[in-house]
Amino acid sequence: MKYGFLAALLIFIFPSQAEDSYSLYLVRHAEKQATKDDPKLSRCGELRAKQLATILEHAEIKHIYSTPYQRTIATATPLSQQNRLAIKQYSPAKLAQFSQKLLKQKQNTLVVGHSNTTPQLAALLSEMDVAELTEKEYRNLYQIQVSDSGKTLTLFTQPLTCR
Repeated sequence: MKYGFLAALLIFIFPSQAEDSYSLYLVRHAEKQATKDDPKLSRCGELRAKQLATILEHAEIKHIYSTPYQRTIATATPLSQQNRLAIKQYSPAKLAQFSQKLLKQKQNTLVVGHSNTTPQLAALLSEMDVAELTEKEYRNLYQIQVSDSGKTLTLFTQPLTCR
C-alpha cells in the first residue's frame, strides 16, 4: 500500500494506458453529526464531501454508489452533482455480491460506505489485507486499480483537518 495525497494527484494526471484499466474508489462517509439515528453530515463532513469531489474531478467516474443513509448519500452528492450522475444504492450486507458487480462493470466508480464496510469491500475487491477503520477515521480514500497486469490497492489520506 502506498500513502499520500501527492501520489493521488499523480495517478489522476498520469492514468494507466491499459485499455481495460479502471479504478474503484472507496471512501467512508464524511464526518457526521452526533445524533443516533441516521445522522446528517457535520459542517466538517460537508467540507470533506466537497473536497472529495475536487480530488476525483478528473478521475472520469462513471458510477457512484452509496448505502441508503443520509451521511453516505451526502458524502457522494457533491461528486454526483459535479458529474451529473445518479447515486445508486447498494446493500452493505451483501458486499461479496456487490464486489463482483463492480469488477464486472469495468468502469471508474466511487463507493461510499462505512467504517466497518469500506475496508471489507476494499479487501474483497483487491484480494489484499486491509486494516480496519476506527469510528474516528474519516480521511482514507482507497483506490483499487484493475488492469490486465492485476490489481493494486493504494490508500490516500485526504488533507482536510477540521476542528
